[in-house]
Amino acid sequence: MTIGEKVSYIKGLAEGLGLENDTKEGKILNAIIDLLGDISEEIDCIEEDYAELCEQVDAVDEDLCAVEDFIYEDDDDCDCDCDCCDCEDDDDLYEVECPKCHDIIYLDGEMLEEEGITCPNCGTDLEFDFDGCDCDCCDCGCEDEE
Repeated sequence: MTIGEKVSYIKGLAEGLGLENDTKEGKILNAIIDLLGDISEEIDCIEEDYAELCEQVDAVDEDLCAVEDFIYEDDDDCDCDCDCCDCEDDDDLYEVECPKCHDIIYLDGEMLEEEGITCPNCGTDLEFDFDGCDCDCCDCGCEDEE
């Protein structure tokens, strides 16, 4: 039974009692029943608005999901084993200064894996030697070798 139906039932009970509107009790009960009717109508309107709002929120959520898929579609192609899927490690750039022209060259990880490159500014062959340790710790003994 809905709230509106319950209010109608109470109104029918009150009418069945034969309460007169001239008495204090009759006036109070009729006012309470009218108030319950108004509250019931407001609740019906709120429920309708709520259902419409839910539909709109669902539509916005679907649209937002589509936008996120469009923006972050490259992240789905990630082959890393991390939980965060930031994968910014692949985008790290390293600065190398050419000893001849002193031009700063930016290299990524793939370029560093090659043993050398040619300076795009002056054409000097640059070689990379990673035999030494590049850590900042004192436990490996790399500081003693210098």
